[in-house]
Amino acid sequence: MSSAGRYLIRDAGPGDLDAIAAFEAEIARVSFGDEAVTDLALHRRRVAAALGRPGEVTLVAVPAGGAGRDGIVGWAWLSARTNSLTGDRYGNFRSLAAADLPDRPLIGELLLDAVIRAAQKAGLTRLTGKVHAGNLGMRALYRKFGFEAAHLTMERRVPAGPAGGADAAPGTGDHGGRAPGGGGGPR
Repeated sequence: MSSAGRYLIRDAGPGDLDAIAAFEAEIARVSFGDEAVTDLALHRRRVAAALGRPGEVTLVAVPAGGAGRDGIVGWAWLSARTNSLTGDRYGNFRSLAAADLPDRPLIGELLLDAVIRAAQKAGLTRLTGKVHAGNLGMRALYRKFGFEAAHLTMERRVPAGPAGGADAAPGTGDHGGRAPGGGGGPR
């Protein structure tokens, strides 16, 4: 557990699952819009399987003098992975969310700092994380902590039927090789 004045960062536990599931559903909405999977029971099961498991870093932020488990104001999740070709151990950053409070940036920084310290302690060689292109807050937080863009995921929706089928030439079809709405990628 670590402290930074107003907030404590501690390991997540079974009593935190309802609050964490709500954070996970919100992360899905931010990342996937109308296609988000927001089933709280599903998110609860996914996170429950990770709690206390070796290689999983699951942390919550709570007010320092507050209500404990009832006052969760943030959540972070990192999974240790091993590169199958090199054997290097790295961390896959899965989630980070902070409640919509005036201290939201501080809560995010405290969580990310705690995750980085846990990764260092575990001997991980690097951390990777995906962020939706439109999530400017998370992108700025990653940059503040020294993360750099390494890969870019490009997406194109393929319409059903012959226009988007295997017989269509690259760059052809109903959108002239651009994503609907003029290109630029996912929402």
